[in-house]
Amino acid sequence: MKILVAEDDPVSLKILESILTDSGYEVILAKNGKEALDVLSLNNSPKLAILDWLMPEMDGIEVCKAIRQLNKEPYIYIILLTVKNDIKDIITGLESGADDYILKPFNPDELKVRLRVGQRIINLHEELIATREVLRDLAARDSLTGAWNRITIWEMLEMEINRSKRVREHLGIIMSDIDHFKLINDKYGHITGDIVLREVVKRIKGSLRIYSGVGRYGGEEFLIILPGCNIDNTFKIAERIRKIIESFPIETPKGLIKVTMSFGISSMSPQEELSAITLVNSADEALYIAKQKGRNRVEKARPIKN
Repeated sequence: MKILVAEDDPVSLKILESILTDSGYEVILAKNGKEALDVLSLNNSPKLAILDWLMPEMDGIEVCKAIRQLNKEPYIYIILLTVKNDIKDIITGLESGADDYILKPFNPDELKVRLRVGQRIINLHEELIATREVLRDLAARDSLTGAWNRITIWEMLEMEINRSKRVREHLGIIMSDIDHFKLINDKYGHITGDIVLREVVKRIKGSLRIYSGVGRYGGEEFLIILPGCNIDNTFKIAERIRKIIESFPIETPKGLIKVTMSFGISSMSPQEELSAITLVNSADEALYIAKQKGRNRVEKARPIKN
């Protein structure tokens, strides 16, 4: 594990470096508070830091306060090192954001023990972050298919519209619907219908680039977002998905089930100023036309009037 040591006294700095290196730490040295803050502000900064209280440019207290104001993740565990031993000084140090406090001259064994405590705190914090991210991802997804849920895919669409306007590139979307899905549920049962939904999403995802998105917009309706795609590219992708769905029947406990889908597509050019509602409505109208024309087809949206 990497550890930052900020100490302006070269003798103390050398002693700390030796102790920590022998203990298996990768030591990063800073000779003043400003250097320490610069290192700890980096994305891949050490998660452990030992800061001397009295340093030039910025003291340890100022560095602690600055780091806590950044509200960084993962958490940085900070130990203050100082000759100040008054209870008021200890309180000041801890209130500044330090996690622990060691008096000079320090005992090497005590330092090692306190660092192990810091490592346990860091490990626990990382586990909490990992759990939080898993829960956040679960909350953003449709529990049945694993596609983004309606709220999330809509938020993604609005973000992609803003991004496309900013970088001046096209944005394509697809509204898709499984043909006669109610008949599948009625004939084979809802459990089989769920298998069909999951397989359809799997095939759609397999047809998309990693930065495209697919969300379950309704029961058997899906919204697909295609950054950087004009109307022709969007049509090609929709047609590819349509053929993949149609060409390979879905295997279920009730046997192979042939499934088809209908698609309505729309796009926004860099010159257009369109809202998410306008873009989705135009694709939805095209999807309706595809169904009217017999399903299992891709239809382009009519030109959108601003």
